[in-house]
Amino acid sequence: MTDSVDALPDTARIRERVVHVIAARTLYDESHLRPESHFEADLGIDSVIMESVLVSVREHFGLSAALPAGPTTIGELVDAVGAALAGTGDDRPAPAAGPLPAVPAEGTGDPVTEAVVAAAMRQTQYQRHQLGLDADLEGELGVDSVVLTSVVAEATERLGLTGAAPDAAGATTLRALADALRGLVAAAPGTAVPEAAVPEAAPATGAAAPAPGRSGNAPAPGADGWDHRSMKDFTEQRDPDLFAKTRSFAGYLRSREKDRLYWYGMPLHSRCGSRAVIFDELEGRKREFLMFASNNYLGLANHPSVIEAVVDATRTYGATHTGSRFIGGTNMLHKELERRLAAFKQRPACIVYPGGYSANLGAISALVKSYDTLVVDRLNHMSIVDGARLSGAVRKIYRHNDMADLERILSRSAAEGTGGRLIVADGVFSMHGDVCDLPEIVRLAKEYDARVMIDDAHATGVLGVRGSGTAEHFGLKGEVDLELGTMSKTLAGMGGFVVGEEEVVEYLRYYSNSYVFAANIPAGVAAGLIASIDVIESEPERLKRLWTNIGTLRDRLLDAGFDLEHSESAILPIVIGDERRAMELGRAVRARGLFCQTVVYPGVPLGDARLRVSVTCEHTPQDLELAAEIFVDAARETGVLPGTP
Repeated sequence: MTDSVDALPDTARIRERVVHVIAARTLYDESHLRPESHFEADLGIDSVIMESVLVSVREHFGLSAALPAGPTTIGELVDAVGAALAGTGDDRPAPAAGPLPAVPAEGTGDPVTEAVVAAAMRQTQYQRHQLGLDADLEGELGVDSVVLTSVVAEATERLGLTGAAPDAAGATTLRALADALRGLVAAAPGTAVPEAAVPEAAPATGAAAPAPGRSGNAPAPGADGWDHRSMKDFTEQRDPDLFAKTRSFAGYLRSREKDRLYWYGMPLHSRCGSRAVIFDELEGRKREFLMFASNNYLGLANHPSVIEAVVDATRTYGATHTGSRFIGGTNMLHKELERRLAAFKQRPACIVYPGGYSANLGAISALVKSYDTLVVDRLNHMSIVDGARLSGAVRKIYRHNDMADLERILSRSAAEGTGGRLIVADGVFSMHGDVCDLPEIVRLAKEYDARVMIDDAHATGVLGVRGSGTAEHFGLKGEVDLELGTMSKTLAGMGGFVVGEEEVVEYLRYYSNSYVFAANIPAGVAAGLIASIDVIESEPERLKRLWTNIGTLRDRLLDAGFDLEHSESAILPIVIGDERRAMELGRAVRARGLFCQTVVYPGVPLGDARLRVSVTCEHTPQDLELAAEIFVDAARETGVLPGTP
């Protein structure tokens, strides 16, 4: 935008700036935002988003007083801003508003770059001036592999490219992505870059028309007849029929099941201990498996005291409550559970959520806002990723456990903005089994005035002398601002929790939507969780036995030649890389009577497929010996390990 904006009438100048702010907060193209556009009926802007818009408009114009909440159209909001400015005795927008940000000069006139930038705007909520073409996608823009998939799909649609979307895994900047797409445009005979590549008129919430050849319905076999598609290929299939992608995926899923490569979600017909009876839906019969896919690390799900507590409390208080914690849904056992968890984690206060996933969604979105920065490890759990999206905050991703990269991001973030910063990391990374570098995270947080939240989903009951988690493991109790966890793993129940300072926990209780507007765990479950804490504290030998079992199986697998990465927990990843080879190894293991998780996209990025082996204290020495033999035999059969000499 040039200085010519100063020549516009005052109302027109105000309207242009207001429209710019609304576009930035909602991802609508500015041409779609007309004076008569109704915020709710036409634009789908609810009261929560509207509050964010009003705050942004106020900051943009440097207004000292809050804007009224009454405007229902863009025109009414423009009038309200004009009245507010007139009330200050100033008949023109405050100088603090500055000129409107310009489109990056190097993108002007290049339709491929314009398509990439426009797609990135829609998928990330960034404004144009924030999308530097050479900014690192993860470290500076917070664009992970899932978001990048959506950016690539939309950009190829805008450019009219047919066929499968290109693999952009190697692109680290928007410029590199544009260069890759430019090569495809040049290689496509007769392809003309359409007008739609420069997005000036389409509303941001509308779906692009499906491009020919992008339906995803047809198989994509290679020369060997193997269908090389993964679940990634169905996430961005576009069609006027919303359910078209489900039909495409159904065909893919059936073919994987036919080949005995997908067997997710098979039902248990017994308790889940070191062995379990599972109905094998692919073979149509019940089978007993050696179980290495359970997060029941301390065996508490089958402990008599825990089961009795669940049964007794259910008889006393009923099957469940019938309201949220604020409206008739709080039981005395919820209060006692929060007290016990706080004491177990040695923190002042605790809030219990319906689940670990909702704990991350609720805590992050309550504390972090659009003007704040969330700094996250590249391999964090998806609940943290979704919490970041819900918050609307600027997200920065540092390379996995790379503290130099974390410091670089914190340093740049501190210099760029005035908002707060929250560092979030898994204590134990769920698909890799390694532990975050908490001492360095805490040190850097103090140096750069950031707060820290650690997700102890797989660390609670596993790490630390008492099993209280990552902070205890590193001798940093009280140094981590928030410790989050789930109760569906070691604690053998359901629900999630956050522990921290009293004031912070009380704030979360009123501002976490996933707590305020949801029913919480039943009283019987709460009673079982309290009993689980009792057992952890009274039977420390369970934790010792767990670590003996971890060491035994880890040593056997390492000696056999498996890649276990840097696992330091009850999760042992057998890293394969290739998705097909990993699924074939999983099939061979299952055929031999062992049940573990085969993890492919989106559980891990493409090219990082693996088997995930979970060790518990209930495994016997004989179980561990048999498991090692099964993994070695299956790996030799499938070529993961060399055959017998």
